[in-house]
Amino acid sequence: MNEKNLLYEGKAKRLFKTDDPRKLRVEYLDQATALNGVRKDMIKGKASLNNQITAIVFEQLKQEGIQNHFIEILSKHEQLVEALEIIPLEVVVRNVSAGSFAKRLAVPEGQQLEFPILEFYYKEDRLDDPIINEDHIKLLKIATEQEIRMIKDEARKVNEALIELFNKIEIRLIDFKIEFGRRPDGTILLADEVTPDTCRLWDEKSNDYLDKDVYRKNLGEIVPVYQEVLDRLEKNFNQK
Repeated sequence: MNEKNLLYEGKAKRLFKTDDPRKLRVEYLDQATALNGVRKDMIKGKASLNNQITAIVFEQLKQEGIQNHFIEILSKHEQLVEALEIIPLEVVVRNVSAGSFAKRLAVPEGQQLEFPILEFYYKEDRLDDPIINEDHIKLLKIATEQEIRMIKDEARKVNEALIELFNKIEIRLIDFKIEFGRRPDGTILLADEVTPDTCRLWDEKSNDYLDKDVYRKNLGEIVPVYQEVLDRLEKNFNQK
């Protein structure tokens, strides 16, 4: 496997070409960011935790019939994924009011929403990833109307599956961000990651944060928090 060709470097991951054009190697980074990258810190051990959490979650989603780009874990901080054309949308699903949603709409933090709220954000660092609607998506030719419907349907399925998965380990899924990509034949698949970086996760009993809000709000160290999530996943789904 050729590991030399760096394709992309983001805030938390690097993507490399392999000798198979249909596959990419993902390297998770020991880096935490907040405020769209304005705040940045190196945090030893974070990469391996997010890599392993995503591997378990994506495998479980596959078992629930939700196809995604994950192929296999390569090492503590690396995994092999299917090469896709990433759609520049961040798809956010909210079950409980928190974060920017609570501030923007003055809905008290922690309030259970009557139904899951789905939001789109344009994945463009120069614009600070603005919230957009379906007309914007079509105008910018990010996705077709049919693709938007597919993405929304799949995001709702992911939400239902993740709620059930996290319920099994006594964690409430508050909200999460996911991304999608296209195969050459146009098939749309779940991509990127599902980790405490991209989800708000609260302990069912204590409501303690088990996610990146610990870092965002300077509440303590995130490695023990992420380790707790991984430990619960491994214990329930028998993966090491």
